[in-house]
Amino acid sequence: MTTLTTRRVTTGRLTQQITEARPHGEPVVFVHGNVSSSAFWHSTLASLPDRYRPLAVDLRGFGGTDPLPVDATRGLRDYADDLAELLTALGIDRAHLVGWSMGGGVVLQYLRDHPAAVRSATLVNPVSPYGFGGTHGADGILNSADGAGSGGGTANPDFVRLLAEGDRSEGSPLSPRAVLATCYVKPPLRPEHEDVYVESMLTTRTGDDHYPGDSTTSAAWPGIAPGTRGVLNCLAPTHFRVDDLHLIDPRPPVLWIRGEDDVIVSDTSMFDLAHLGALGAVPGWDGTPAQPMLAQTRHVLDRYAAAGGTVREVVVADAGHAVHLERPEEFGTALLEVLSA
Repeated sequence: MTTLTTRRVTTGRLTQQITEARPHGEPVVFVHGNVSSSAFWHSTLASLPDRYRPLAVDLRGFGGTDPLPVDATRGLRDYADDLAELLTALGIDRAHLVGWSMGGGVVLQYLRDHPAAVRSATLVNPVSPYGFGGTHGADGILNSADGAGSGGGTANPDFVRLLAEGDRSEGSPLSPRAVLATCYVKPPLRPEHEDVYVESMLTTRTGDDHYPGDSTTSAAWPGIAPGTRGVLNCLAPTHFRVDDLHLIDPRPPVLWIRGEDDVIVSDTSMFDLAHLGALGAVPGWDGTPAQPMLAQTRHVLDRYAAAGGTVREVVVADAGHAVHLERPEEFGTALLEVLSA
């Protein structure tokens, strides 16, 4: 059985915590999503063959990495730049990158900024290249110039409160454990090591500089727009946009793998205020269309393929947002194919 090792690595930007399976082999670097940590990758790390050097990093403000503030005006570049410094400190000049959810956006940004340092990029239920919320159309047109409908003000305040309080129960449908069970995975599945994942979620630092971030008011529906600090604001379409991926050189192979029944990253996301407005769950809805997150990712990756890049899309049936936990064998098979391409 593979034994995982956790340690902290000091770089010029901050000290980051990583978990790794072995110190040798072809590097495969795993980047977690929002409200989680590298713990969500531990079972995947342990499953990779000996020829690979799998390691997972805690992003700033999550897990055991320094909780430095997040400058959302840079989009996801704080995280991508942290990752670049980490790999330099580890002596890794080229790596396979695997990013889940928000981590998929970090991988997209890193790929955009450092294409020659990427052997392959695997996007697991990734955030759209046009951010999260506040856009329509496959090409990510802003619903409002100020990004209304995205950013720190879109988080459910009860979820944020329970997260900050360290709630481990299922007393509320908005507790971290309940959100894990109903949104991260497709019910009725309850993931093995559920308690570990709940503890991982509870490492999330909260507040204006972290999760969810600050916000501003807007004259456009639903009345909130992104701020400049914290996690959800770096996903706002006014700050994060990777729509020119087809221009990079070289163009390493890309795997896009996702659960068919994901309710977080979807063309009808239960976390998109525009879709919730159409359902009557957010008052005053004015017809603002839901963000077609999957269509947007496909649009960007189709252009990448047309420019000469290799792209493979794998849709896993009966799986939700954490496909690597829900269907580990199917996920592992697809991952090994791109790693060995």
